[in-house]
Amino acid sequence: MRGGLPPLPSLFDPVPLGAGEDAQAGAMALAPERGGGTLTWLATSDRVEAALVLEPEEPLAAARAAVLAAASAFADALVVLGPPEIPVTLRWPARVVLNGAEVGEAVLGAPPGLPGTAVPDWLVVGFRARWRHPPGYQPGLDPGRTVLAEEGFLEVPPEELVAGWARHLMAGFAEWQRRGFPAMAEKVLARLEVEDWMQGARRGLDPASGDLILQGEGRETRHGLAQALAEAAA
Repeated sequence: MRGGLPPLPSLFDPVPLGAGEDAQAGAMALAPERGGGTLTWLATSDRVEAALVLEPEEPLAAARAAVLAAASAFADALVVLGPPEIPVTLRWPARVVLNGAEVGEAVLGAPPGLPGTAVPDWLVVGFRARWRHPPGYQPGLDPGRTVLAEEGFLEVPPEELVAGWARHLMAGFAEWQRRGFPAMAEKVLARLEVEDWMQGARRGLDPASGDLILQGEGRETRHGLAQALAEAAA
């Protein structure tokens, strides 16, 4: 194994991190020097994270939608590695829901201060997931959130989850490149939960920005991906 992960295609350059580090921040720090394919990851007693450096060819505004592909890939990995028929959905913008409760999210990192019209030298997409509850956790304190260990993943090595996410992400990008943005959007929208504010609307994703577009009752509303990610990170 390279970097403690199961075998991966040669395009990946795994970099294991320590318990006190952050996969997204680590990938962003390494991106200018090591470039595309750098895969930072860590697994601790209570969380698992990974982040991949990309070298996009599109402006940041359009490339930002890669975070949706990252969320979809994480959901794919959970479906393959988890118990049969366990429901896995997405919640706007990039949260991953397992059995009705949030278990993690996809994240995005870009060079600071870069305008949306500029093509980034690098972009980072990743995921974060809760593995176990921290010591002292009180059951029922946050019923809207769950952990992998309580949803049938206790026997799944976290390294397998990281590798599975990476493989599904690359497969998703390959399909995106081959069939265009609608291929990725179709997968994301198929898993995206219908929340109260979406009821009755026809949903779509804007290929120029990744924004969620709702159409219904003769009007169109737009929910910006960039703003939603910023609010989620706040």
